[in-house]
Amino acid sequence: MFALVDGNNFYVSCERVFRPSLLGRPVVVLSNNDGCAIARSNEAKDLGIRMGHPWHEIRHLEDEAGLIGLSANFELYGDMSDRMMSLASGLGPEQEIYSIDESFIALQGVKGDLVDRARAVRSRILAWTGIPCGIGIGPTKTLAKLANHIAKTAERKPGSYPAKFAQVCNLANTTPDELQSLLRATDVGEVWGVGGRIGSQLRDLGVKTVWDLTQMEPHLVRQRWSVVLERTVQELRGVACMSLDDAPPPKQQIACTRSFGSAVRDQGQLAQAVSEFAVRASEKLRAQGSLAGEVLVFIRTSPFRKVPQYSKSHVQPLVRPSADSRQIATAALQGLKAIYRPGFDYAKAGVMLMDISSASQVQGELCFEGLVEDPEPGVQQGPRAARDPSRLMAALDAVNLRWGKHTMKLGSNRLAHSQSPSPKAWMMKQERRSPRYTTQWEEMPLVRA
Repeated sequence: MFALVDGNNFYVSCERVFRPSLLGRPVVVLSNNDGCAIARSNEAKDLGIRMGHPWHEIRHLEDEAGLIGLSANFELYGDMSDRMMSLASGLGPEQEIYSIDESFIALQGVKGDLVDRARAVRSRILAWTGIPCGIGIGPTKTLAKLANHIAKTAERKPGSYPAKFAQVCNLANTTPDELQSLLRATDVGEVWGVGGRIGSQLRDLGVKTVWDLTQMEPHLVRQRWSVVLERTVQELRGVACMSLDDAPPPKQQIACTRSFGSAVRDQGQLAQAVSEFAVRASEKLRAQGSLAGEVLVFIRTSPFRKVPQYSKSHVQPLVRPSADSRQIATAALQGLKAIYRPGFDYAKAGVMLMDISSASQVQGELCFEGLVEDPEPGVQQGPRAARDPSRLMAALDAVNLRWGKHTMKLGSNRLAHSQSPSPKAWMMKQERRSPRYTTQWEEMPLVRA
């Protein structure tokens, strides 16, 4: 048995925790540089706002319908996610955090009424964090995901499903007729793993509901599409094909890319941006205990602007696989130097780490340059410790984790987060960002009697 705990309209819900005035109003959270909607309140959905809807196309709704657009505040969302996930873990003995707002919980061995237990955990999450969520329960992960969709839809749209399934839905606790009715009432596109293209192909064949999909022969599904969709059909039939992953597998590529707040021509500012992206990617690399053998850097102009176009990338190999921010940033800057051309309005840049391997599988480098013998037994000289890059990077990560991610940084991006009154052109536009209430002391709300 599995449960899926999913925060409702998560980014918007995080904003509403600290701004109750947003309750009942149409709200969207915007992507980097306030480009498009990446989260919508139910009221915004009712206005016809789609996921990914460009902001410039819906901005008129500010005056016409009271729409509120907010810049993404990922630092706040990440911290609120940690709080929600720690409470969700009380539902069962094992947890797989699937995304920032979703986690699977294994329910094997959990005694008592699972719906009552799920409602109690849901109430605790709401009371302790302010985040509303839906919980779906099923004998497979795919059915738990589907149950979660039913639970959230039944709450938002009364009459779409029986009211008893609102907020918490347990598909393992239904009669065969009830289950068939629910599957017939659900569009095939709501199935986890059925994308838009496959969904269109299925509908063309007359497979319009989840029930229709369960009636297909799995081996024919495999021949026509893939083993992945075959596994989905089996899961919808109650045959568990996916286990709980306590930890996600290491990424084979790690990227950090950004669109700029405004066009950048200066090579120096591009170097600051690329250095910053390289450091961020290196931190992710070290977090999963890996090393990279190649560094890809790219820059490009905007295809949506009527300006001379240029797009170029470069792959810079490392002498040895590394997770050292200094080596990776140096390689990225070398790549930037090779592809930079003056006279263009650059709109985006990025760094991608490739040829990734486990740090435990790569032999460390033997280097004795600069070391001297200990003058006394048991006394280690400074150069020996200083030449261990893993220890240096571990210390750098520890300081930034304790005091803030930009407390210590490389000299190549020293100006990227300066306190200069004129912001760097490459930095993102976040003109509508709310305060980071839970992670920054200076932005904590004050209550005065």
